[in-house]
Amino acid sequence: MVQEYVHEALNQEIAAVGGHYVPVKEARLPFRGREVLYLVGYAAFDNTCCGAGGFAYALVPGFVTSWKSRQKKDGLAVSEVEPIRDEAAQREIRRAIEQQETIHQVQFL
Repeated sequence: MVQEYVHEALNQEIAAVGGHYVPVKEARLPFRGREVLYLVGYAAFDNTCCGAGGFAYALVPGFVTSWKSRQKKDGLAVSEVEPIRDEAAQREIRRAIEQQETIHQVQFL
């Protein structure tokens, strides 16, 4: 099942409940003859009642089927991706991303 992925603007703070997050990098990882799109960012919890903290993350939209094939009216690029549901593939991809990036968690969308 192919889905649209709207590329976020990088290095721009986005307000969230209790803090903010910042996507800082997009990357494509070769995997078994395909490419995996992932996004790296960090989140900070600095507006909570219970203290402050933060973490670095990677989000994995999926396998790229069409790279930045169109643009939205606001100028953001749109790619098509196939979500990765296979748990064994997710484990391998998670390990590969963790070896390349300094992050705390990897989430598959």
